[in-house]
Amino acid sequence: MSIGQRLMDMYNLIFKHFGPQNWWPAETQLEVVVGAVLTQNTNWKNVEKAIKNLKSKGLLDIEPLLKIDMETLSELIRPALYFRVKAKRLKNLIRFISERYGGDLKNLCKQDIWKLRSELLKVNGIGPETADSILLYACNKPIFVVDAYTYRILERHGLIDGPTDYQTIQNLFMDHLPHDQRLFNEFHALIVMVGKRYCKRNPKCNDCPLEGWG
Repeated sequence: MSIGQRLMDMYNLIFKHFGPQNWWPAETQLEVVVGAVLTQNTNWKNVEKAIKNLKSKGLLDIEPLLKIDMETLSELIRPALYFRVKAKRLKNLIRFISERYGGDLKNLCKQDIWKLRSELLKVNGIGPETADSILLYACNKPIFVVDAYTYRILERHGLIDGPTDYQTIQNLFMDHLPHDQRLFNEFHALIVMVGKRYCKRNPKCNDCPLEGWG
């Protein structure tokens, strides 16, 4: 069986188990962008609290985020943890969007996927997972997002062997699956569900929809 077939088997098994996830949970493109930064090293419930704080102050817009002082921003996003670091990263990203794309996310998302990815990765504090989440979920571009759950599931099922970098894992999906934004969106969301529910550090293999796969 080819790698592509194995990956589609994986997708079909977890889709059948969980159904569609309708990601990313956000009302606007900017909310996705902000969430992609805040979700680093924390769970989504904490991110939701931080975003709710920003919304309550009318700050989910480019100009207000540019103007707000770092200390106030840090306090508002405190629920997302590592809030001082994330405030700096968010400011860097918002400044980039403002200076490079006139504060217009539609202009940003019109950019070529690989050129935009390269630009995002040059923003201080923005790594591959955050950049790709913005590309996939805010800009609807066909790129596969890799996270810790992806690594853990693939390693336990023998698709990767030992320490493997982000790009290698991303290539595994993108080299063997059709470049379909909807597929990549749903696949990543479903992998997160498997990781959260079953493929934990102490796995619940007997109940997992991927038991016996691979």
